[in-house]
Amino acid sequence: MTFPILNNLQPDYPLKSETTFNIGGPARFFVEVRQPAEMQEILIHCHANQLPFFILGKGSNVLFDDRGFNGVVIGNRIDFISQPSESSWHVGAGCSFSLLGSRTARQGWSGLEFASGIPGSVGGAIFMNAGANGHETCETLQSVDFIHADGKFEQLARSGLEFNYRFSSFQMLPGAIIGAVFQLHPSQTARKDQLDLIQYRKNTQPYGDKSAGCVFRNPVHRSAGALIDQAGLKGKKIGGAQVSNLHANFVVNTGNASSEDIRDLLEFVQRTIKNEMGIDLENEIRYIPFQE
Repeated sequence: MTFPILNNLQPDYPLKSETTFNIGGPARFFVEVRQPAEMQEILIHCHANQLPFFILGKGSNVLFDDRGFNGVVIGNRIDFISQPSESSWHVGAGCSFSLLGSRTARQGWSGLEFASGIPGSVGGAIFMNAGANGHETCETLQSVDFIHADGKFEQLARSGLEFNYRFSSFQMLPGAIIGAVFQLHPSQTARKDQLDLIQYRKNTQPYGDKSAGCVFRNPVHRSAGALIDQAGLKGKKIGGAQVSNLHANFVVNTGNASSEDIRDLLEFVQRTIKNEMGIDLENEIRYIPFQE
C-alpha cells in the first residue's frame, strides 16, 4: 500500500498557525502525517533530496524564526491509543499528552497524572522528557517506536535510551518518534490527583494567553520562575513579548510579538539574572532557525 503524502506538501505555509506562541514565518513546505508509512515516505523523500526537516507536534515549546523554516515541517498527527495489556498503553506520538494523562487517570491508572495540562504531544513529551510536580515522562516509558531519518523503523527499549532533566537521546538522533508504550499501575486516587493538578495549573499558569510553556529550565535546587519574580521582571515587555504577570517562567505573546521580540526578552531576562544573582538560566524553549 502506498501513501501519496508527497502530493500533500503545502508550500509557503504560515507556521504561526501551528504554534501555541502564534509566531513564525512560512515553512518552505508543510505536511501532516497520520500514519507511520506516511512518516516513512516523507522522511525518505527529505533524506534523498537533502531537505532539512522538523517534526512538529502540538506546537508548544518551540519558537520558529520570523523568516520561517527553509525545509519541510512535518506535523505529526499519528494519533491512536490501545492497551496491549491491562496496565500498558500503546499511543501515537501525535496524541495529546494532556488528554492521555486525563484518560488514564480517569480509568484508575497512575503514572501520567502530571501530564494533565502540559500543552504538547506524546512525541514532544518524550523528546524533551517533559515533567512536572516531581515526575518525568521517562518514568513510565517502556519503549518507543522510531523512524530514523533514512526511513528505517526501530522499536527502542527504554533501557537503551538516555534521559535526564529535559533531555532524551532523541535530541541527538535525527528522525521521528511515532509511538510509545507506557507501563502504568492501578491507583484509587489517580483521578483526584489529576484533577487537583489541573486546578493548580489553571490558578498559577497563564493558560488563556499565547505562550509556549515554561521558557527556562530550573537551575539545580532553584526555581527559574521564583528567580525571575525576585528580580522584579514580571510584566517586563519588549515589543509584543511580555513576562507573564501570573507565572514569571512564562513569556506570552500579547498579540503582535515577533520571534525576535521573544528572543530579545529571553536574553534580557538571562542577563538580568546573571548580573544580579550570578545564575545562568538555560532556555527550555527550542528556537528553530531558518536554515540557510
